[in-house]
Amino acid sequence: MSENVVVLGSGYAGAGAVQSLESSLGRSAELTWVSDVDYHLVLHESHRCIRDPSVREEITIPVHEIKSSSTTFRQGRVVGVDTDDRTVELEDGEVEYDYLLVAVGSSTAFFGIEGLEAYAHQTAGEVAEYRDDHDAPIDIHLVEGLDRVFPNNDPQLQGALRKRLEAAGVEIHTGEFIGEVDENRVYVGEDTEMAYDVLVWTGGITGRDCVADASIDKDDRSRRLFADRTFETDDDRVFALGDCALVDQPGDNPAPPTAQAAWQAAEVAGENVARRVRGQPLTEWTHKDKGTVVSVGETAVGHDVLYVPLTTFGGTPAKLLKKGIAARWIADIAGVGRAMDAWSDM
Repeated sequence: MSENVVVLGSGYAGAGAVQSLESSLGRSAELTWVSDVDYHLVLHESHRCIRDPSVREEITIPVHEIKSSSTTFRQGRVVGVDTDDRTVELEDGEVEYDYLLVAVGSSTAFFGIEGLEAYAHQTAGEVAEYRDDHDAPIDIHLVEGLDRVFPNNDPQLQGALRKRLEAAGVEIHTGEFIGEVDENRVYVGEDTEMAYDVLVWTGGITGRDCVADASIDKDDRSRRLFADRTFETDDDRVFALGDCALVDQPGDNPAPPTAQAAWQAAEVAGENVARRVRGQPLTEWTHKDKGTVVSVGETAVGHDVLYVPLTTFGGTPAKLLKKGIAARWIADIAGVGRAMDAWSDM
């Protein structure tokens, strides 16, 4: 009797892992893909929908364009994982597994800031672009608690991003944290009040509720699952990757919660689950940072990009590179035709 392999999530990690498993499993297992939505969202391009909602059609890829006909897709919201019974609990039923790959992504972290979750909806650059295109009277304020925008990154990249945000008319406030929010104001630091009409919060991530009570070792604060470099958790039948996981890496820090890392990890994670099914040794994965490209409205900034001789650059090269990255991902999971259709909207 063949084994049942179940993948949870349709983000970068989940979609990529499904395709990796389809290539690696052959006929040695049955593959089931579970997600609360029936599409994959190219999330790092979603900010473009702020100024042009029609972009949604190009960056939303139905699961049937990604998976093969032999993979079963089950749409449903995961509410729990029972590792003793080896079942994934859904709102409307359950799915049994022999091996489980958890790639459910993350939730927004609100850090206990009073009122924030109730009233909050890289969007500053896109809002600025919308304002200019529509001659809309919008004032944009970007609040960062640490001393620099894009914290914990190279100062040269931070400076380039700040320069472009300020050129777009974004007023930047750094060095003080948001302490409270009500329906009209944001309270920053000791004595600063900022009125707002729309509040966008992008302050961090935390683990998903659906795996919070699972008997899998996780970080107490963030609830993200611990996984070693093979993506195996402390349960040898459960693997985890993407934003929901803290994947061990050489050095002190886990793999970053980025699309680039999830994209790379998905292939190896899928192969490792297939190896486990066949009783073969697992492969360790090391994230290879290929650089950073960040959109600011219609412009972009690239930094430390592999094979590019400049450390930090902008202009047309950065913009085309950003589009090319998205197109490459879409082509990988849904075909060149879909990527070509999306090109003009990215």
